[in-house]
Amino acid sequence: MVSDDQLLLSYKEGNAGAFEAFVHRYHGPLLGFLIRKLNDVSKAEDMTQETFIKLMWQVKSGDIPSQIKPWVYRVALNLCRDHWRSAGYRSEYCRDEMPDAVAQDTSVVEIYEKQETRKHIIAQLDHLSDVRKNIIILRFYQDLKLKEIADVMDLPVNTVKTHLYKGLKELKKSFEQKKGGSEHEQQFL
Repeated sequence: MVSDDQLLLSYKEGNAGAFEAFVHRYHGPLLGFLIRKLNDVSKAEDMTQETFIKLMWQVKSGDIPSQIKPWVYRVALNLCRDHWRSAGYRSEYCRDEMPDAVAQDTSVVEIYEKQETRKHIIAQLDHLSDVRKNIIILRFYQDLKLKEIADVMDLPVNTVKTHLYKGLKELKKSFEQKKGGSEHEQQFL
């Protein structure tokens, strides 16, 4: 498999297909991350595109980030922060439901259970501090390593570990308080 560095280096040398391959590799995970952060599919799609445009300009300027994956997520997270600070965000209303992808071979009961579990986990994540919520999402939903999360969050690795441990402990406590947490919730923790 071609590394991220090789793809961006090839793009820098004029191979547009290399950048398309990079976008294909990261589009789904990055979009999922932004949907979880924003609860708005349309806005998440816009920010995903904006993140890739920023990367494209970064590479074209001759400066390929040394840690590409953390760089991409850091840019996306900063775009979220800019959005939340904007006046437009304050005037928007929050949507209650996020659209869910549905697998073809899944039963209706399984889909319902997964959706309920997902809603509960997302609701519990909202009770965590922003730092802990971001670290848990990056670790378990985006599958970033602790060092990569530290780069994204601009925190020392040990601080990331501490926030991750304490965030998971808080989530576990909240699930224990909920009577009969579902099987999916127990698997998550």
